[in-house]
Amino acid sequence: MPTFCWYELRTTDPAAARAFYVDAVGLVVAAGDAPWRLRSDGPELGEFATLPAQAAARGAPAHWLGHVAVADVSAAVQRFVALGASPLGPVQTRPGGHLVAPLRDPLGSVLAVTSRPATPATLAWCDLHSRDSAQAAAIYASMFGWAPRQSHDLGPLGTYREFAWQPGGPGVGGMSDAALRPGIHTHWLFHFAVADLDAALGRVRSGGGRAAGEPMRTPGGGRVAACEDPQGAAFALHEAAPG
Repeated sequence: MPTFCWYELRTTDPAAARAFYVDAVGLVVAAGDAPWRLRSDGPELGEFATLPAQAAARGAPAHWLGHVAVADVSAAVQRFVALGASPLGPVQTRPGGHLVAPLRDPLGSVLAVTSRPATPATLAWCDLHSRDSAQAAAIYASMFGWAPRQSHDLGPLGTYREFAWQPGGPGVGGMSDAALRPGIHTHWLFHFAVADLDAALGRVRSGGGRAAGEPMRTPGGGRVAACEDPQGAAFALHEAAPG
């Protein structure tokens, strides 16, 4: 089942970023350059990597790159390109033999497909900031089989469309028209769960990051806050609803 299975922070200073996320978000890193986990006994879910020179030359800022598990990387690239996506370089072979192919989706957001196996562990939420949430939902449904759930009319802010990895599954993220607003680019925004949002925001600020506006209430009663780390990569904090 295609799901986000690996979250790679591509940044200008991996060591500093690692220290920031360990303190501010609570990510667990065993030692040195080891992959990070959400908890010490959980699966490895991501890495801190240097922003590729080619990406920096194109003007790409530090960013989180979500990897989607697929059965056949080359075939997935071909299908995505047929839908209007653009490859961002050749298929890479990573340590452990995993294949990875970064792409820009038809509406401009960057992600990767990988031969890494899917994992049942996931982040708190995965948001796609797009210019056309209806088109985005159709693209990802066609590409990966991600299934629509309820939609929320946000008035002048457009429509927010929740999705699941498969029909009948729990909600794992949403797609919005946020990139139509000034200052917001198309991108996947990954949410990290925190027990106390206000305390976590304090750690973000003391660590050199910043909160992008005030926390917002989710339809389910939780709270989220969009943030940037000290190197400029966007992420979000997600406090679950009480009870």
